[in-house]
Amino acid sequence: MKTKIAENIKFYRKQLGMTQGQLAEKLHGKKSLVSNYENGYSTPDIFTLCRLAEIFDITLDELVEWSDD
Repeated sequence: MKTKIAENIKFYRKQLGMTQGQLAEKLHGKKSLVSNYENGYSTPDIFTLCRLAEIFDITLDELVEWSDD
């Protein structure tokens, strides 16, 4: 199983016209945090995933988007 979380965070952030810095502020973190998520260097914990889904106004399933590839 692989996840598309990194791609989806970047996609939905751009859909809202937000910079990495602006999203990081909403998550009470640094810009490097969002950069690491988007580049796949780290994965958000469940609480951060829920917060991201809330910010993007999508479901957690939409954000995580699992596939069997």
